[in-house]
Amino acid sequence: MEEEAAVARLGCDQVLSILHLLPAESVLSFAAACRAFHAWASSDALWEALCRRDWGARAAAALAERRRRGGGGGVPWRRIYAEVALLGALSARRVPVKGASPRPRASHSLNLVAGWLVLFGGGCEGGRHLDDTWVAYVGNGAGNRSSAVFSWQQLDSGTPSGRFGHSCSIVGDALVLFGGINDQGQRLNDTWIGQIICEESRRMKISWRLLEVGPHAPYPRGAHAACCVDNKFIVIHGGIGQSGSRLGDTWLLDLSNGLRSGIWHQIEDTEPLPLSRSGHTLTWIGGSRMVLFGGRGSEFDVLNDVWLLDINERYPKWKELKYDLSSVLGEMPFPRVGHSATLVLGGKILVYGGEDSQRRRKDDFWTLDLPALLQFESGSKKMTKRMWKKLRIDGQCPNYRSFHGACVDTSGCHVYIFGGMVDGLVHPAEASVFTSNCLIIDLKISLKIFRQTFTMLTFHLADIGHYNDGPNWCSSANCGGMHTCLPLRMSLSAYGFKLAFLCQVHMFPKNVCQYHPEQIVVSLPLMGSLMTVKRGISLPSMTRLKRHG
Repeated sequence: MEEEAAVARLGCDQVLSILHLLPAESVLSFAAACRAFHAWASSDALWEALCRRDWGARAAAALAERRRRGGGGGVPWRRIYAEVALLGALSARRVPVKGASPRPRASHSLNLVAGWLVLFGGGCEGGRHLDDTWVAYVGNGAGNRSSAVFSWQQLDSGTPSGRFGHSCSIVGDALVLFGGINDQGQRLNDTWIGQIICEESRRMKISWRLLEVGPHAPYPRGAHAACCVDNKFIVIHGGIGQSGSRLGDTWLLDLSNGLRSGIWHQIEDTEPLPLSRSGHTLTWIGGSRMVLFGGRGSEFDVLNDVWLLDINERYPKWKELKYDLSSVLGEMPFPRVGHSATLVLGGKILVYGGEDSQRRRKDDFWTLDLPALLQFESGSKKMTKRMWKKLRIDGQCPNYRSFHGACVDTSGCHVYIFGGMVDGLVHPAEASVFTSNCLIIDLKISLKIFRQTFTMLTFHLADIGHYNDGPNWCSSANCGGMHTCLPLRMSLSAYGFKLAFLCQVHMFPKNVCQYHPEQIVVSLPLMGSLMTVKRGISLPSMTRLKRHG
């Protein structure tokens, strides 16, 4: 009680300064303590600051712009945070092209740098490599791109030499390209820096130069995975070596000398290690950490394991994020190779496409929730259930696709996809299997103002049953003329809460803030809408509690 009194005596500014440092879930829990705390934790400025802190200034600015353009200027930032955190859908649209466009290809690189999409290399029909570079201006803004039309420009370069299966990462406003395979089957291990030079009238050029890296370099390879860490390091893993075997080594390129030169270091192999593989992804997730997913193993088996690496540790080593296989059937992506994995708004990795061991291509989208990865113990049921989420596609579904290029804009709300192999054909040498279409994937985040600030769901008590681990309430729900039956206990569990009930209806936890013979409201920190249960329990929203009686 004394601690509670001490907190209650703090001023509003002091409380808000503390809340700015807490995770969003802790802020919601704080809001559930009492009415005064709820008011403080509902501050619009607080939630805007949390969006900016968790997702970055550019993403917050993009969301603010969408509020203004979409007529959502009055939408609270806490609802915006909830929309992003509970992301469940996206839309895909094909972008029309004005003028010339790149030829169909796969295993190329696609990057967004300084407002320009940069497409380089790749492989085409007959197993031939490409050495062309194409660019299209899309800008750095994050407004509505529904009417976007691409105007591709081909650059005269000649360097680097043609290749496919290379990696190309962004460091500041420059590109760092490594490795790849040419149409003679030769694996490469050269490192190139591409400096972006923006000119007037929306034109640009790239100045390429071979980077001096000293005597040590990774073995020649292609189809490896790479990412940039904190604009200072490039990390690569795996790939296909000179003899055709899969590699499992990890290398770090130190670029702290300002891109004038670099030094390659091999990260020591310390068990456990990811299997040797190719066609996988390596995605930077902030700080010094990255996530590895999928690929094709040495025995041509296709994988769907997840590994985490932190290069800031004194002795960096891989950590596998194991699944509880008994509880993930249908709740995680099937094994795949040649997919894309991009970090999008909300600290989520968006995985799209790829193909299985039979070269059947996929068109599904999944998000990997990074907070769930880092919060729970590896292998726990809590982590497994919150790790993966399959997204709904509103509108036209994109092609089944693999070995495409993908990159995200600065807001994290839009993903650009170009090319790849499509339509599930199993003969990659056929010209029809390659595509040159470009898609924009938009995260579905509703910022419209609704007249009602909450939705009322009324539950009528039907029966009291028991699970093996305790009592269960079986209830029927009626909302908007739709009548469904569902166990109330499962509804609560879906929000991450576990409550124990006795069969006596009047016995409830101590945080009951109101009591009525027919309706009881319990304060719980949820992002959902207010739901009232007759002779039961309600789930209040994070914005208000409705008084009854």
